[in-house]
Amino acid sequence: MAYVIAEPCIGVKDTACVDACPVDCIHPRKDEADFDSAAQLYIDPQECIDCGACVPVCPVSAIFALDDLPAKWAAFTEINADHYRKCER
Repeated sequence: MAYVIAEPCIGVKDTACVDACPVDCIHPRKDEADFDSAAQLYIDPQECIDCGACVPVCPVSAIFALDDLPAKWAAFTEINADHYRKCER
């Protein structure tokens, strides 16, 4: 996984990162059925191309390169991946 969305996104879900992503790997988008029920946005670890375009546009600094993810938010690596595993079912 190249990038991870962590706790600061919870309850905010500003979609500037969705618009900045060149490969559409951040979901849910505002037009998706599960947008309102999702606690945060998630980066698909299989689709992310490690470009970093999402990082500077996040207004709450919730997006981190995996190697830069603060230890207190380490669980968000799995939270992001789990979101996409559930979608595959």
